[in-house]
Amino acid sequence: MLAGTVPYTLRNMDMTFSLSLSLTWAAIIGAAVFAATFFATGGVLRLLKSRNILDHPNARSSHVSPTPKGGGIAVVAVVCATWLGAGWESSAAHTIGVVVGAGLGLAALSWWDDLRGLNPLIRLFGHALAVAGVLIYAPLGGPVFGGLLPAGLDTLAAGLLWLWFINLFNFMDGIDGIAGTETATIGGGVALIAVVSQMSPLITIFGLSLAAAALGFLRWNRHPAKIFLGDVGSVPLGFLLGWLLLLLARQGEWGAALILPLYYLADATITICRRALRGEKVWQAHREHFYQHAVQSGLSHKDVVRHVSFVNFLLVVLAVAASRGFIWASLIAALVCVSWLLFFLSGDHTKHQD
Repeated sequence: MLAGTVPYTLRNMDMTFSLSLSLTWAAIIGAAVFAATFFATGGVLRLLKSRNILDHPNARSSHVSPTPKGGGIAVVAVVCATWLGAGWESSAAHTIGVVVGAGLGLAALSWWDDLRGLNPLIRLFGHALAVAGVLIYAPLGGPVFGGLLPAGLDTLAAGLLWLWFINLFNFMDGIDGIAGTETATIGGGVALIAVVSQMSPLITIFGLSLAAAALGFLRWNRHPAKIFLGDVGSVPLGFLLGWLLLLLARQGEWGAALILPLYYLADATITICRRALRGEKVWQAHREHFYQHAVQSGLSHKDVVRHVSFVNFLLVVLAVAASRGFIWASLIAALVCVSWLLFFLSGDHTKHQD
């Protein structure tokens, strides 16, 4: 065993895979995923430009010039390859294969949606099919809601929550850098919680690879973005992140699983509920999210992402505190942080206009 290696044994999961994971190996994996995503995104960018696959601005857009869309192809490809490679020889291979297969299926469906457009019902059916497929053929192996619900109802509730997370993650990808920042936050947070709580090293690798891939992509997507994720990126990323959050809850870390994505959950849920109460078509693109209001009222994309990143950092710290037993105090503090962010984003920022 290498010096500095910290062994973790798999617990509370129906896997027998065991792996010694050191900070050195974690750094190697992260660096490799970052580099692979960075260079792959550059290649995809050139391909998209040559094929004239561009996202043209419209009344609901936050960008002002045609920008290539489809950078998620590189991100999803690198992440899925990493996940498959990490679990290839483990007893978790079947589960990982099902999850990755469903994620790639969603990527294909979403790429078609990017290029041609899909009926919202067909799109939602595809998302639901992917979620149901994983829960049936690679079940989580235990209750997500701490045994508060009967087994069948627990699975149904987990599936509906996962389905909503996939769609809200897609809804929230509306300004430069925000989806990559959220992916890095949740992925890194999951990896950290897995280490602190001595979960499977596979969960650490999964979260770490998502975070590193997001950071590699952000080198191209930070404002002014040279390329967008597209639905081909945001939908599968929401799917994979949602699965990891359900795994945390399955391990008993429901507080951390709720805290890590809390800003996205709050912004998307409040906005969609408002639109639904007004009788609007909630599946249509719009510019009513809190972060979009902030951009319209004067903040730059960089400013918004900077504030979101700061609160996300606090949420990671609070998620770790929740995993150490301070659940309710951490949840209350997280709600305060996110409430402040929403209040700030909904304000008038005309003085900040360039």
